Amino acid sequence: MRLLASLSVLALIPAMASAQDKAETLPKLPFTSIQPEMFGMVGSLSNAWGDFDNDGDLDLAVSMKSGEVRLYRNDDGVFVSIGSAMGLPTSGKEFRGLSWGDYDGDGWLDLHGGATSPKEISVVFHNEGGKGFREVAEEVGLTLPGRSARQSSWIDYDNDGDLDFYGTDRIGVNRLYRNDDGKFVQAFADNGITDPRPTVGACWFDYNGDGKLDLFLANQSGATDALWRNDGNGFTDVAAEAGVASPGRSKQEGGVGCAIGDYDNDGLLDIFVPNYGVNALFRNNGNGTFTNVAEEVGLAFDNHAVGAAWGDYDNDGFIDLSIMSYEGPSGQQVPKNRLLRNVGGKKFVNVLADDSPMNAGDHSTQWVDYNKDGALDLSITDGYGPEGGHFLFRNMMAAATAKRSLAVQVTDAKGHFTRYGAEVRIKDSKGKILGTRLISAGDGYNTQSALPAYFGLTKMQRVTVEVTFMSNDGRKVQTIRNVNPADYAGKALIVKEDATH
Repeated sequence: MRLLASLSVLALIPAMASAQDKAETLPKLPFTSIQPEMFGMVGSLSNAWGDFDNDGDLDLAVSMKSGEVRLYRNDDGVFVSIGSAMGLPTSGKEFRGLSWGDYDGDGWLDLHGGATSPKEISVVFHNEGGKGFREVAEEVGLTLPGRSARQSSWIDYDNDGDLDFYGTDRIGVNRLYRNDDGKFVQAFADNGITDPRPTVGACWFDYNGDGKLDLFLANQSGATDALWRNDGNGFTDVAAEAGVASPGRSKQEGGVGCAIGDYDNDGLLDIFVPNYGVNALFRNNGNGTFTNVAEEVGLAFDNHAVGAAWGDYDNDGFIDLSIMSYEGPSGQQVPKNRLLRNVGGKKFVNVLADDSPMNAGDHSTQWVDYNKDGALDLSITDGYGPEGGHFLFRNMMAAATAKRSLAVQVTDAKGHFTRYGAEVRIKDSKGKILGTRLISAGDGYNTQSALPAYFGLTKMQRVTVEVTFMSNDGRKVQTIRNVNPADYAGKALIVKEDATH
């Protein structure tokens, strides 16, 4: 197992970065590895977080190259492996992605696993009241035969209140399925959203503010990326006119994932695309178009990036960026990760040394406050390394700094976690936006977690919380004023969708 002795201590003393990272002296990072002996398993791919047993803390599911789906129950910050006992596979076909979603609206998170091989079928593990899982893909119509799965998304694209499903395909056409009373039927099979390009990443969000979820696709093998505008009765690819198509790639280049976040706190959601090649950061111009600002903010470096996720790890009010990438020839790949600190929404500076124990992943990354102390922890996976694992690094920032935070849990009118694509904003007493978060339908590497929206604060102050829900009648905003973050230490502010919307 990789550096187990080192992994149990704080990430390294100041070190020199590689020449590619401008050889600057890097700061000490306040992270320590948690239970590395248990998590250090070779061939770790997707890491999805969600509270499967409704006990109030977040549990972890990990897909393995062996076909095993590891499930770890979070017992007050200590993890116990229970996947086999809960009916999840211990070997067999590989699942290149995991996604939590309550597809039948019973209040219990179900788990989708996308099969890597087109000779296999995908699986849906129905959550039996937190007591176990039952495989129901054929029963509900989501086997997706012939697919080489990458990102799988539970989303309500038609705003009818239940979760639909979108499955990307690395070698064939992507597919959208409508949820009809818990059974799934393919929608728009002849529409462009059944996109034939080789897709790995898929991110749903309302880019044009009309209350309908649109879809950005990160495509591989030289293909352009897509931005499918949701027109209600179909989808239109507007990537070129929106400025996010990334034309001119070679066959070796392409988008591998996507992560949506408001990096400059202007209230608009931006798109980061980790690439095989030079990464892109598309700043939202607020008029339906985007500008690639990666060069000017320090993100336009050439890499073999796979997954990325936004999270404010230092609670300074600006979201930072974790990128998983690797270098080296096939069979000899080694991690080349970056942790980019966001400096005031104007530039990003790498703070992760090559020889840090945290440079240990090559596939997925997720930010999660697993112990509810207000400090975002980092969950990563290594799928190629001979001593890989799915490592969890606890953020050991000072307690006073960790308390400057707020978690917001967004639910539907029944209190269930189904409102992927909803937006959360916090504002100060003068109405200034302090941060914007998306209830994400996917980031990292083919991962869909069920997480609260996390905000770091520069100071303890009362804030206004605005949650924007999607609707066919436009965007519906619910406002909670005079929120004292101190009242929510160790828990989340729960915002339930107004049933009258």
